[in-house]
Amino acid sequence: MINPKKIEEVARQLSENLPSGLKQFAGEFEERSKQVLQHQLLKLDLVSREEFEVQQHVLLKTREKLEALQHQVNELEKRLLEDK
Repeated sequence: MINPKKIEEVARQLSENLPSGLKQFAGEFEERSKQVLQHQLLKLDLVSREEFEVQQHVLLKTREKLEALQHQVNELEKRLLEDK
């Protein structure tokens, strides 16, 4: 789910943008940045794109079913009122 290449890229970009006086710590900073990013991303409640799309489809079908049921209820209520 979490692309390790992207995390490495972000960590590398962070270390490349260190001030010149801190360049000697770039390797250690990059490694620590990767660890922090991975840890924080794992704490997030993320889903894969595929799972999101499946759930989106389920929601669409549920809405369609709900609308059909609501239509049936409306028709039944209408018939009850007409019979009175």
